[in-house]
Amino acid sequence: MISILSGIDHTSAALNAERVRMDVVSQNIGNVNNAAPPGGKPYQRRQVVFEAALNAQLGAPGQEGNGTQPLRIKEIQTTHRPDRLVYQPGDVNADANGMVAMPNINIHEEMIDLMSASRTYEANLNVVKTARSMALQTLSLGKR
Repeated sequence: MISILSGIDHTSAALNAERVRMDVVSQNIGNVNNAAPPGGKPYQRRQVVFEAALNAQLGAPGQEGNGTQPLRIKEIQTTHRPDRLVYQPGDVNADANGMVAMPNINIHEEMIDLMSASRTYEANLNVVKTARSMALQTLSLGKR
């Protein structure tokens, strides 16, 4: 049997993955100015890692090559960039030199990542709308 809306499962998985990506980027943006607590480490930038399904599709050794698999999130990992050090001598969290450890987040990079995730989400929504329109047109052919 031929499924008219076979791409909807994949699009749904992609929508969910991009939603999670936007959530993670939003957390990063929200914590960009949170200083490290005394004796602790500051918030570490997180990013979403998608599972590489291409190898499975190409039939790489040890991978299943039959059928397509929807996009999945492999993990949400923290980056290993050094913390930003900001000179704030009057801060409670400052060390002896007046330096405060801040999160390793670049706000410009986060905004670009957020725009990319948002546009990818919109593109997937357009796929759903187009598939729905095609399905309705196919059904209307049967009525004639």
